[in-house]
Amino acid sequence: MWTDRHTPTRSASEAVTTHSFTGASGWYSRRELLSRSFNGIGALALASLLADEPRSASAAGDSGSLLAARKPHFAPAAKRCIFLFMSGGVSQVDTFEYKPALTKFADKTVPPLPNLKGEIAANLTKNVVAMPEVYPFVPRGDSGRHVSSLFENLGPLVDRLAFVHGIIGDSNNHGPATLQIHTGSELQGNPSVGSWISYGLGSESRDLPGYVVICDPRGEPTNGNGCWSAGYLPATFQGTPLNSKGPPIVDLNFPAGMTAARARRELDLIRRLNERHAAERPELRDLEARIAAYELAYRMQIAAPEAIDISSETEATQRLYGLDQPHTRGFGRQCLLARRLAERGVRFTLLVHGVTNSGEIGWDHHGAIRPNIKNVIGEVDRPIAGLLTDLAQRGMLDDTLVVFTSEMGRTPFRQLGTPADADKAGRDHNQYGLCSWLAGAGVKPASDAGQTDEFGVRGIGEEILMRDFHATILHLLGIEDSALTYLHDGRFKRLTDLGGRVLDEILA
Repeated sequence: MWTDRHTPTRSASEAVTTHSFTGASGWYSRRELLSRSFNGIGALALASLLADEPRSASAAGDSGSLLAARKPHFAPAAKRCIFLFMSGGVSQVDTFEYKPALTKFADKTVPPLPNLKGEIAANLTKNVVAMPEVYPFVPRGDSGRHVSSLFENLGPLVDRLAFVHGIIGDSNNHGPATLQIHTGSELQGNPSVGSWISYGLGSESRDLPGYVVICDPRGEPTNGNGCWSAGYLPATFQGTPLNSKGPPIVDLNFPAGMTAARARRELDLIRRLNERHAAERPELRDLEARIAAYELAYRMQIAAPEAIDISSETEATQRLYGLDQPHTRGFGRQCLLARRLAERGVRFTLLVHGVTNSGEIGWDHHGAIRPNIKNVIGEVDRPIAGLLTDLAQRGMLDDTLVVFTSEMGRTPFRQLGTPADADKAGRDHNQYGLCSWLAGAGVKPASDAGQTDEFGVRGIGEEILMRDFHATILHLLGIEDSALTYLHDGRFKRLTDLGGRVLDEILA
């Protein structure tokens, strides 16, 4: 629900309801007619906009208003967000948090630490031993911040980043932790960050989705599309996946014999049928989102081929993202597509690297962290640095927010392996130690929010909760988290639930 500082306002009378279309008069025959007549547009990979029959009706007015750009609560620093998710749990003490105490206590028992509970507290009662960073840290930038020496390309850009240390999650397990970083809740069925932002701000583009998802070519994160679901929001605000290999969008081009003019005529027929159906059933508001989705599908067939054609980029730009090397090509392509989509008005782009529960092609390093973290950092280091550099060169970093995060941190003590067999050693989950960074619009360069203890286990001082992290992202986009609500099951829901604290320490 928008406050009086924002329009449109949703009133309490516009309650969310759930409808079943099973058995509705003419439904299945109409669907079959649309499917057959529309010559494949319905099979477009915008299916995510139409998937799983929208569960709730929106009170946002006509179908156009669902996607139209809307004013933020206050002047935003950022117009759009690129969200880099590293699936599996990035080890903060091997990447961005330099902890000399781990060398001091190497192979010695980690002393008792306060304010811990659950699995990690239990592990600390088992005489676990400290394990130093698996690759040395080196000072980078004018600030001299120590980061892993593996970040050969991102390291020199460290002064552009603002770090958030010791973000606390509610779970020490991948499934609920992954849901929480993406939706604010450990439970299934809640809208993702990108969905909330699309719902609140609409789309800057008429021809492309407001929210796009590009996963690792090798698989999806835990919970799959639950990470980019619209949950109880209208389905229009769900993330639209692009393929990470092969054609980014299946069946995007018009089939043989189909022209744009003919497709437009068929779409107009479908729209008239849909509008007639909707007029006879005014209580079924879900059809508005479906009409808007068909319109967007048509416009995408005109605009999307150019937007996703990375072959039009110069060789120098492709090298900047690492497309010239097999090891960096996968994530480099994702990052380059994200920049192209951002400059064409896509509001929120989610990039996923790695597959959860995999150490070799993800960040879940229970064992063999030394060889595996070198591999995964090598895959993302050059592409991320290329993305930041390219955005800055184009003047886009001034109004684009870039977020790097994972679902949890990892422990400072050894899991598996021995000092004599270091390549087998790994680290366990740590729900208290997530380290993330932000860069770009509205972010104070070379700043920090929070601080972790000398072992990097958890934050010291004022706690930073997941909802604080989310509230800060919303704030940078001009949204007050307490005012972005949606009436569902008799309660005004929001991304930050009880409300979050904006992390002013990292704001410019």
